[in-house]
Amino acid sequence: MKGTAVLIAAASLLALAACGQTQGERALSGGAIGAGAGAATGAITGGSVLGGALLGGAAGAAAGALIDPDDIDLGDPLWD
Repeated sequence: MKGTAVLIAAASLLALAACGQTQGERALSGGAIGAGAGAATGAITGGSVLGGALLGGAAGAAAGALIDPDDIDLGDPLWD
């Protein structure tokens, strides 16, 4: 169960890391999604929720900032 939760969180993080048009938007949305996924993973696996949120947020922000918008295009954000 723990391994499945970690894989689902990691896949979700990577799939949604590039939400946004600019590098800053992608980093911000990736960080927020990563923090949520990390906190959930920490809670499910019995680890530290805060530690999971910090690590997930950092990983999500880095992935969002580094992924080119041409690699993953999910369309215009809802706020546009």
